[in-house]
Amino acid sequence: MNAPATHGLLVDDDPLYLRTLQRTLARRGIETVTANDVSSALQAAMQAPPAFALIDLKLGSESGLGLIQPLRELRKDMRILLVTGYASIATAVEAIKLGADDYLPKPATVQMILRALGEDEEAGEEPEEVEPPDAMTPISRLQWEHIQQALHETGGNVSAAARLLGMHRRSLQRKLTKRPSPERDPNR
Repeated sequence: MNAPATHGLLVDDDPLYLRTLQRTLARRGIETVTANDVSSALQAAMQAPPAFALIDLKLGSESGLGLIQPLRELRKDMRILLVTGYASIATAVEAIKLGADDYLPKPATVQMILRALGEDEEAGEEPEEVEPPDAMTPISRLQWEHIQQALHETGGNVSAAARLLGMHRRSLQRKLTKRPSPERDPNR
């Protein structure tokens, strides 16, 4: 295995996911610090610029996208990975444009993270505690993300967003009233 990037920053508003991922990475010799919002993540990164940062897209009411550029300014060679349970092409493109190195679905397994960091996987090892999702992101969630990207690009103008999406304004307004749930639990 290559020498691991031994100091990382994990940013997520889910404390259980953070602790689990931090413990699993520590067993592989990768030390990390954690943060659950943008300000604490920037504070931790300024104290000791990490070799890599794993950032959740949704941090409560904040967006992890806002961390990409400030982290890149702190350390040019930092590997920045964006993770999200709301994967969409639009947010992936935006993250890469802002300077992220990779975009991973959540929950990201240790193998996915190591691969994105350019580390070699140890053959035959399975993730110990962080499991991959059992179901794909629902199409309603992907459609919602696509609509949100169109609204973002048109400055919130519903008529312009409808034209951009190739649909009638009233159809778009109906879709906006039917916000999908974040994710369904496949075990229910």
